Amino acid sequence: MLALGALLSATAVHALDYPETPRGTVVDTYHGEQVADPYRWLEDVDAPQVKKWIAAQNALTRTHLDQLPDRAAWRARLAQLWNYEKYGAPKRVAGALFYRYNDGLLDQSVLVREQAGQRKVVLDPNTLSADGTLALTDWAVSPDGRYLAYGVAEAGSDWNRYHVRDLRTGQDRAEVLEHIKFSNISWSHDSAGFFYSRYPGSDGVFSDLENQAIYYHKLGSAQAQDVLVLSDPEHPRRNMYARVSDDGRYLLISLREGAREENALYVRDLNQAERPFVRGRLIKLVDDFSAKYQVIGVDGPYVYALTTDAAPNGRIVRLDVRHPGRQKTVVEAGQWPIEDARLAGQHLAVVVMRDAVNKLLVYPLDGSSATPVVLPELGSISGLRAAPDGRSVSFTHASFVSPARQLEVDLSDLRVTTLNQARLPVDTSDFVTEQVFFSSRDGTRVPMFILRKRGHPGGPRPTWLYGYGGFSISLTPWFKPERLAWLEQGGVFVVANLRGGGEYGAAWHKAGTLHNKQNVFDDFIAAAESLIETGITSPEQLTIEGRSNGGLLVGAVSNQRPELFAAALPGVGVMDMLRFHKFTIGWAWTGDYGSSDDADMFKVLRDYSPYHNVPGGDDYPATMVTTADHDDRVVPGHSFKFAAALQHADPGSAPKLIRIQTRAGHGAGMPTHMRIEQAADEMSFAAFHSGLQRAAKIPWQKLVAR
Repeated sequence: MLALGALLSATAVHALDYPETPRGTVVDTYHGEQVADPYRWLEDVDAPQVKKWIAAQNALTRTHLDQLPDRAAWRARLAQLWNYEKYGAPKRVAGALFYRYNDGLLDQSVLVREQAGQRKVVLDPNTLSADGTLALTDWAVSPDGRYLAYGVAEAGSDWNRYHVRDLRTGQDRAEVLEHIKFSNISWSHDSAGFFYSRYPGSDGVFSDLENQAIYYHKLGSAQAQDVLVLSDPEHPRRNMYARVSDDGRYLLISLREGAREENALYVRDLNQAERPFVRGRLIKLVDDFSAKYQVIGVDGPYVYALTTDAAPNGRIVRLDVRHPGRQKTVVEAGQWPIEDARLAGQHLAVVVMRDAVNKLLVYPLDGSSATPVVLPELGSISGLRAAPDGRSVSFTHASFVSPARQLEVDLSDLRVTTLNQARLPVDTSDFVTEQVFFSSRDGTRVPMFILRKRGHPGGPRPTWLYGYGGFSISLTPWFKPERLAWLEQGGVFVVANLRGGGEYGAAWHKAGTLHNKQNVFDDFIAAAESLIETGITSPEQLTIEGRSNGGLLVGAVSNQRPELFAAALPGVGVMDMLRFHKFTIGWAWTGDYGSSDDADMFKVLRDYSPYHNVPGGDDYPATMVTTADHDDRVVPGHSFKFAAALQHADPGSAPKLIRIQTRAGHGAGMPTHMRIEQAADEMSFAAFHSGLQRAAKIPWQKLVAR
């Protein structure tokens, strides 16, 4: 560490000259308490003064990063590790398999059709822009296989434009649909048009979101002629999603209030699959928003759904469109949460989660018994779909050291077939994954995964700790190539499964929300303390990372326990907890966070809001905040204000920097070259400030023949 300290001085890290950030005089009054907001002006990301500030901050950060040792080597190795085939979840339509595919380093994955062993590109987003920042979002192939409806987002925004491509000619039709965000695409069975959700309009990237409604677009017509299927002007902030049942008879509509899991479930009877009446009778199967009802399939008049009603771990019920209000339990709630399920012919394919690892069970339609499916390794399942004939289900399966592979299960004998599988440019047999449990501050038993190189030397090692803890999102094993670069140099990577996630069902989620949000931070701090106490790492070697809600996590724990960490990487975080609900979709998160409009929750939020609680002292970790100028989900003003507050307080000598990606958003759709550059910056920053230096006697692993 002495050598590290000398190098630190040599790179002039101690003498950072932060750009000037004027402090304003804005003061807000919340329930009788005055709270200063000196950097309110940074919320206006398009203001000339803010653009100048962005440029100055990026220049400073770039100077620091370019001085870090081995940054170029990290970049080169990451490009090698990223260069493997990537397969998205497959969909069977009209006798063909459709999925996203990337042969290695394409900026955007292409959409392909695979039939009779032949793969053909049907849409290449890389041809849509010179810089790779136009990304494919939603897509759906018409039941007859002739048309592709697809969405495109620019520069990472959540806003979409929908297009329709004729797959026979490869050309797009004239119609373009706009004002679309947080939607899906679902074709009517006659392939004459599709259902989707949109807003009345938008006045820019950061528009407020109200009055979403469901429409039906008939091919060949202008968007202004689309048929309104459902709206709810009395509840302007409800989100609506619609999909057509596999038999084409019903339109299944889910309504949600914000980001809450609880929803209402409506059905429109389309009468005839081949001649649908899109304004058919509306049936309200569930209308009280008291539990989650996720439709998993339809069999005649019966709607099968995964619900948390009287079952925090989930159960599967059968509803009857002829008798709203009636329901029959098919699969009882068990010890482990049900994460997903699908009706497939005379079977139910059910994904359960046991200690943050997915298992696949197959039941007969009456739910009488469960048979486990043998999967290649412990990992996560995503994109579960039933084949049109109901004889099989397909999905992708991944682990921490294996990228997603496409699997298909024959439900007659539970035989598992690999449809497509990537070959990595590195031998991952040298890496091991261990799951351990630790006790949080209140005694709660919390799991975490520890990844390291086989034959790991004794003694503390530079360690990267990742967490999220919110919105019932579970951190099951998933693959990211940049981790391999960290592991092969002797670093340790850890994922903590914090409360607020969905790893143990609805109760686990609620234990990390609202008044209980501090539990999430306590869990993460306890994870760090456990890693230190067991000799895996030390405070001088520990990097923490989280994104979005996880960025809030990193900001909060850095403020609360700065002495525990060497480096912090809060990405696209929710940092101003008193004003988050005032921007774009922020109001939707009040189910997890509460709101400063409520006097009781104001006190809770004020006590942990990262922007409002930057401490003094000399032991704050080296911090690189990351965000993007087009993030219209967690607006960049959050990160701007937090970084400004850090630089003003300047607690300790370690750098407090912000990296602001241009022409990017919250993360989805970011082109590969940007991802590699950001990973190289984060990895070299973390390696330098936690002491993981590239050892001259340990060469980068040789590439394995692909």
